[in-house]
Amino acid sequence: MAIKYRILLATLAVILPLDQLTKIYIDRRFALYESVTVIENFFNITYVRNPGAAFGILAESAFRIPFFITIGLVATVGILWYISRLEPERKWLPLALALVLSGAVGNLIDRVRLGEVIDFLDVHWYQHHWPAFNVADSAITLGVGMLLIDLWREEREKKATLSKK
Repeated sequence: MAIKYRILLATLAVILPLDQLTKIYIDRRFALYESVTVIENFFNITYVRNPGAAFGILAESAFRIPFFITIGLVATVGILWYISRLEPERKWLPLALALVLSGAVGNLIDRVRLGEVIDFLDVHWYQHHWPAFNVADSAITLGVGMLLIDLWREEREKKATLSKK
């Protein structure tokens, strides 16, 4: 099996269970909106549900559930297709895409199962809170960050190659 597929499967095998198990734990052990301080004035575990996308976008829309499920499925198929087309020497990119895929599938499971996503990681500076998020969101963010770094590195390499000609 090609290394890119091993990276994909290993990432899915870690992120998906971690995401789903933490969400199940929060759902069973916390009341909705219950919050526990972990680091004073910086980090809480706070159980919320997000019917929308990032920052609650489209939370009130009547078509949000079919829309988000469709986007999740299209993203899954697109990422799998793109990974299948990657050259074997690309090591960083399969991990980045696997992280995005793992997060997308984790949140897709919530949307199909609950019609919304369970969030619980509450980062804040005193009273200034970042919107709560979860393991899937963290994987997506990390994966997108890695994709941006990969694009930046690729652009630098192209410029270096062109300047040598």
